[in-house]
Amino acid sequence: MEHTSCYYVIYKYLGNNRIPKVNSFMVSEVGDNDKKLKDKVVEVLKNVYDPEIPINIWDLGLVYEVNVSCGVVYIKMTLTSPMCPIAYVIVQQVTDAVSKIEGVKDVKVDLVFDPPWDPTKMTEEGRRLFKKIYGYDIVEEFRKQPR
Repeated sequence: MEHTSCYYVIYKYLGNNRIPKVNSFMVSEVGDNDKKLKDKVVEVLKNVYDPEIPINIWDLGLVYEVNVSCGVVYIKMTLTSPMCPIAYVIVQQVTDAVSKIEGVKDVKVDLVFDPPWDPTKMTEEGRRLFKKIYGYDIVEEFRKQPR
């Protein structure tokens, strides 16, 4: 169902991040729909996997931000390494998966490397899965490294 207030949305682009921000005059009904859609986006992202690590990108902590405004989804994400030779594959998987969600009109994925990813960005579930697969807690080991 279309909401007339969506036609009055004004995007403000902040720096190079292209984060859509919505003016405060949007009706709460649209905000509720955006919240529901954002929840669906997060669930879908939990089904997109890093091809080298059998843990989904959400639990790996690769997704820094998800914004939804009137059906437009903006995702700010990173990779475990900026040298990833198949970065485009992961970005395309994210775009394809989110595009299939009912109510999504457009998907914009911004791949960033600042701040760089490190294991502390993983969710508790991601840490648990990593430990189950590889036999150690990656965050504990990371914290032991001298900086």
